[in-house]
Amino acid sequence: MADPLATALTRRLGCRLPVIQTAMGWIATPQLVAATSNAGAFGFLAGAVMKPAELGEAIARLKDLTPHAFGVNFHSFQPGAAEIVEIILANADRVRAVSFGRGPDAKMIGRFCDAGILCIPTVGAVKHAEKMVQLGCEMITVQGGEGGGHTGSVPTTVLLPQVLDAVDVPIVAAGGFGDGRGLAAALAWGACGIAMGTRFLMTAESPVPAAPKSAYVKAGTGDIIVSTKVDGIPQRMILNPLLRRIEGSGRTAMWLRAIEAGLEMKRQTGMTWGEVLGAARGMTSHGEMPLSAAMMAAAAPVMIQRAVVSGDAEQGLMATGMVAGRLTDLPTAAELLQSIETQARERIAALCAKD
Repeated sequence: MADPLATALTRRLGCRLPVIQTAMGWIATPQLVAATSNAGAFGFLAGAVMKPAELGEAIARLKDLTPHAFGVNFHSFQPGAAEIVEIILANADRVRAVSFGRGPDAKMIGRFCDAGILCIPTVGAVKHAEKMVQLGCEMITVQGGEGGGHTGSVPTTVLLPQVLDAVDVPIVAAGGFGDGRGLAAALAWGACGIAMGTRFLMTAESPVPAAPKSAYVKAGTGDIIVSTKVDGIPQRMILNPLLRRIEGSGRTAMWLRAIEAGLEMKRQTGMTWGEVLGAARGMTSHGEMPLSAAMMAAAAPVMIQRAVVSGDAEQGLMATGMVAGRLTDLPTAAELLQSIETQARERIAALCAKD
């Protein structure tokens, strides 16, 4: 009998389990990606928040930590994007896939495909899935509204079958997944596997400091909201003191906060104001947004880093999937994936059992 967990995802990416660890900024470090890959899943490195030299060093470090292939996430609008693409291509011996939102054109996607690197964009709408396939992508991650960070309004249970009906490439399901029951359900829908961010953030190998990790563990579903006041477009986050103030603030206060964070971004990265605004626009709607919204977007990365890097769970922002509201532990990546495999096989066997 064929192994139900052997899918197009495991065959194309070379991993044992049809599970992807997503490229969360400042969280998907070489250590977390290696732990994920060594435990049988496929990990993506968070290259979208790295400078070219940092990414080169991270890839070299990751090669030392795991013998397995891995993925790299990037944005075509980030500073040094052209150099980052060349670094990824130069490491095609181990980089099996790239992930991104909208951005790369057909020519760039073709270069990755020619190098044997699979392009797996993340989309939140049927039309975006169709566009990515037209551009040459051969696998797509579909994130429903339950996902963390920037998210849409269509739940995974509706969006996933819509995309499965619309395109003829393997589909990875994301948004709301955290255990083996979810994996079995995704496979039953017709997906080739699942992608998880929050569940891997809440592991022992995740670099998130203790205070914000504790906040993730303690958060219930009622403590997680979607806010449009952080950068002008919907983001799902844990409701903490900072987010409460943002939700209650007026336009002037938001502008002041955005300017302050923009100055901090300039200090940290050496970027010009033009580069800060360009990155902010690209992170959201590819430049199709008013200046005020772009300024708010400039504030978000600094406030997120304050939580997941510096450890300030009250004055930083904590992006999260809705699934955090039911997660109460911090297993190792190996323990997590063993549990997912065992539970998925049990559920599939139960469905197939004869009376």
